[in-house]
Amino acid sequence: MRVAIVGIGIHPFGRHDGVSGRRQGARAAREALRDAGLEWSDIEFASGGSRDGGDADSLVADLGLTGVPFVNVWNGCATGGSALTTTVNAIEAGAADVGMVIGFDKHPRGAFDPDPGSLGLGPWYGETGLMVTTQFFGMKAQRYLHDHGIPRETLAKVSVKAFRNGSLNPNAWRRKPFSEEEVLASRMVNHPLTQYMFCSPGEGAVALVLCRADQASRYTSRPVYLRAAELRTRRFGSFEVFSPWIATERAGSPSEDAARAAFEAAGIAPGDVDVAQLQDTESGAEIIHMAECGLCEHGAQADLIARGETAIGGSLPVNTDGGCLANGEPIGASGLRQVYENVLQLRGAAGSRQVADAPRVGFTHVYGSPGVSACTVVTT
Repeated sequence: MRVAIVGIGIHPFGRHDGVSGRRQGARAAREALRDAGLEWSDIEFASGGSRDGGDADSLVADLGLTGVPFVNVWNGCATGGSALTTTVNAIEAGAADVGMVIGFDKHPRGAFDPDPGSLGLGPWYGETGLMVTTQFFGMKAQRYLHDHGIPRETLAKVSVKAFRNGSLNPNAWRRKPFSEEEVLASRMVNHPLTQYMFCSPGEGAVALVLCRADQASRYTSRPVYLRAAELRTRRFGSFEVFSPWIATERAGSPSEDAARAAFEAAGIAPGDVDVAQLQDTESGAEIIHMAECGLCEHGAQADLIARGETAIGGSLPVNTDGGCLANGEPIGASGLRQVYENVLQLRGAAGSRQVADAPRVGFTHVYGSPGVSACTVVTT
């Protein structure tokens, strides 16, 4: 059984003093329901996630006490993608004809401060500063650029593109474009990554209404079909954040496994993708994930990015809404924001950031600690 996306809703990303995370989630849910022409009482199954904004299932107090089955999901930065697979699986299993997935968050200012114990690590891991993820991202980017002959300037080009795209997105947090020189000259955080190469924890919400594909015409004249939603965790030997050691033999990443599974399930090749949204916690991640998801060969990114192929007008537009760099990362909503953007693009409703030539295939990828990835393929 195929699944269709028939309603989308979003609360702008950024900082919203005085507006709770739950309230942002409720707004996104109501917008998605209006988009599908439905009421909350029509929803037969729901799932959602949030780290700091409150339990997602508490939204029933705002939307209506209908008794709907509602599953809370927490899977790090992959929470939104994981919640999506939960609702998709319920519809495909025949447990519901119409469902919703909601992701929202309201993180405090400053970097994430996870507890080592919650990840199976001893106190020493935090005491030595290894819980500071910027260090891991810096080391991983430095090694990847060295191994594949990619210049550091490529990192800056990714950020420039993100902030340029974000300036075209009314729901983005960071809407000021920066030059390559400004990105490179911004404060060094962890070499080779500067301040403007990192995203920030933030706030925002996204909701999607899903239904059985054969019923999509009841709710919209512009359905987008969810051809695949796949989730994978790390294998022994993969190089992931919050790993206290590295195996002598390297294994592929969960992103590779999830992307491969998504393309196989959809019956679509990576070369068929018209628009992609990739996890870009920092600019090095976008570069790495382009290859891990099969969208290009390792080492080919520098040339593709320098030629503008990943820009909105290029042959493989990546993070057309500005990605995490411009939108920030409210963990519960981030993976769903990617799907929201692809639905807009496939509907031809993305405004000034619309990809030309009527894109028909969209791909999303989200990655969360300590090594979990969720990928989707959507088509018209």
